Amino acid sequence: MNGKKHMKDLQGIKQRFEIIGNYVGLNRAIDIAIQVAPTDLSVLISGESGTGKEIFPQIIHHHSKRKHGQYIAVNCGAIPEGTIDSELFGHEKGAFTGATDSRKGYFEVASGGTIFLDEVAELPSATQVRLLRVLESGEFIRVGSSKVQKTDVRVIAATNIDIPEAVHSGKFREDLFYRLNTVPIIIPPLKERGDDILLLFRKFAVDFAEKYRMPAVKLTEDARQMLTSYSWPGNVRQLKNITEQISIIEGAREIDSSTLENYLPDYSRVKLPAVVSRKEASFSSEREILYKILFDMKNDMNDLKKLVLDMLREDNPSLNISDHNSGVLQRLYDDPGLENIAGTNGQNRNDEGLKYTPEKQSDRIEDTEEIVEESLSLVDKEIELISKALGKYNGKRKMAARELGISERTLYRKIKEYGIDL
Repeated sequence: MNGKKHMKDLQGIKQRFEIIGNYVGLNRAIDIAIQVAPTDLSVLISGESGTGKEIFPQIIHHHSKRKHGQYIAVNCGAIPEGTIDSELFGHEKGAFTGATDSRKGYFEVASGGTIFLDEVAELPSATQVRLLRVLESGEFIRVGSSKVQKTDVRVIAATNIDIPEAVHSGKFREDLFYRLNTVPIIIPPLKERGDDILLLFRKFAVDFAEKYRMPAVKLTEDARQMLTSYSWPGNVRQLKNITEQISIIEGAREIDSSTLENYLPDYSRVKLPAVVSRKEASFSSEREILYKILFDMKNDMNDLKKLVLDMLREDNPSLNISDHNSGVLQRLYDDPGLENIAGTNGQNRNDEGLKYTPEKQSDRIEDTEEIVEESLSLVDKEIELISKALGKYNGKRKMAARELGISERTLYRKIKEYGIDL
């Protein structure tokens, strides 16, 4: 029964404030607004531009004990920095050039009611300090005055930027953020609302049909799919504008996907967003690259040796490989750098210029192949290196981690993961 009453109340609020949609995130935001309305707690509404944040302060105000008081909405980003303090807190006569009379500010006028500060993150630092004082004690001072005044006003703020990031960069006061964010309400972007997009389009189409006295436009199935797959960077405001454009410009009343695409900027580029995965470079990934390069070089050397040997055998199977051919193979086998990569460590070198026969070549290749059979497991190599580093520093993880070039936390995790005994 309570569930039915709740749904009925929810639908009543949507009808009163013309909210279209049934998305769970939208319903959740409305629920929070209703629950917090009877209190005097500050509320911070977050959401992208064009999502309809301005509706929720009205819901809160009209369901609060202040509903008979003043409700004032202030766009903080639209007021010049030089006059914002005067607009919010008032000023005395002669306080600045052009102040010919004393004037009440919004906080004084809205006492006993609600003030909605839209784009609150645009407030200058000095104004943020004044606002913090109002929130903490209800006190403010007019510009050009020294008299402290009191106000009884509820503050609801909204922003379309990441406030914690603004706090981190020093553009917004942290203490003010916590004062405003007593109860957070997050408005979901339109792109997440699924079928709500179609409901909103239908509502706007009907409204504009009545306004311009013409039949309402409708969408084909492929156009509906295109509408719901679009990213909607301008959210509900953008959808409303596009619906109005189509209603006026298009002669046909049924809109297909090819026609709709003309009104969706960069649809082909943004409808399938690329997923970018940023994987932090780790101890294992860097070592993996190094091992891969070395092992690939080793295999290339083995293949080259076999290829030269096979070519010489094809020309003359009984030929003793000497002179020029001997010199070529001699350089391949005697180069210390190549032998180290191949894993032979310079073994079986002939400092006396031996003649190479096919039988001797086969022996060399077999020796090299046996070395390739050693374990190439990256896990084994990590365990070996970690164990050596820990042994070198008598189990001191901090010094071992520094030797390995990784953090102590990563080293601890790998010790636990591999079960390495200290």
